[in-house]
Parts: sequence; structure tokens; C-alpha cells
Amino acid sequence: MNWIDIGHIDDVPLRGARQVKTKVGCLAVFRTAEDEVFAVTNACPHKGGPLSEGIVHGTSVTCPLHNTIFELSTGKSHGVDAYTIDTYPVRIDGDRILLNGDAIAQRSAA
Repeated sequence: MNWIDIGHIDDVPLRGARQVKTKVGCLAVFRTAEDEVFAVTNACPHKGGPLSEGIVHGTSVTCPLHNTIFELSTGKSHGVDAYTIDTYPVRIDGDRILLNGDAIAQRSAA
């Protein structure tokens, strides 16, 4: 696999996010209170809200524009809205955050 180093774990605040530009557009990289890291499409499919500006709670994020909650591990929304966002494999190696470049290449080729 092609893993891309996108920064130090401390570059993403606890219960916060960082925006990363890629070939498939901007991604939001989230860090939970338990130091879990997730990468998803940054734009909410409803109104394009920047998910990286949303509130992180547990392993979910709430869209800052219309309060839809997305599960960061699956990309699926909670509740009656059936919205889904793309998720991307990410891992921690020591204190570095690595994003799966192969997954990005597959999405941009589709």
C-alpha cells in the first residue's frame, strides 16, 4: 500500500479536525478524544458544509450547517436523513498520521 505522511498526530487537536487537500478534493482528518484518527470527505452531501468545522463527539461528527451526524468509521448519517460521506483508510505510525494514497487514487479514477 501507498501510505502518505500527512503530519504529526498533534497537528490534529483532540476532538478536532484538520483539512487536507488531495486529488479527490478536500478531506477532513479527525482525531477523537481516544486518539482514534479518521479521514472522510470534508463536504457534507446535504449543503456542502465543511465537516472539518463540525463538532466531534465519540466517533461521530456533526455538520456545522444542518446538524446531521455522521459516523466517522462508516460515513453513514444517523437519523432519518440517508446521507453518506466517503471514508478513507488512515493509520498512525509512531506519532505520524498516514493516509492511504491507493484509496485516493481509486476514488479519483472512478
